[in-house]
Amino acid sequence: MNSFFTCALILLFGLTITAQEDVDFAAIRAAILKQQADWNNGDIPAFMEVYWKSENLQFIGANGVTKGWQQTLDNYKRRYPDRDAMGQLTFGIVSMEKLSKKSVFLVGTWDLKRKNDAPGGYFILIWKKIKGQWVISADHTSART
Repeated sequence: MNSFFTCALILLFGLTITAQEDVDFAAIRAAILKQQADWNNGDIPAFMEVYWKSENLQFIGANGVTKGWQQTLDNYKRRYPDRDAMGQLTFGIVSMEKLSKKSVFLVGTWDLKRKNDAPGGYFILIWKKIKGQWVISADHTSART
């Protein structure tokens, strides 16, 4: 009888962890979909809302490491000055892995459709749960060659 309760507790604990993981993954998926919609509406500041508003935010791209939320925003605005440059964005999620209760590792794809080209590539995001909110604390984005 004792082993039955032990097995039941282990199963219940596992289901609880899986349910919380599903809730967290769903929140992150929703944030990415909102980010995609904000981009496609030409709203870079709204797109940036999911990034950690901290000097510790890291964005890693072809030009190296950018530190800080404001600098990352400024770089996006400089690189994508108008709707033509922004194009239409589509994100894809390749995988998500929960590293802890407060961190998720996400691998994804990005594709832009613009008038004269269609760049795309891959990204790795580190999500942190800060004050009950999932935010991107590190973003490594690269282009397909």
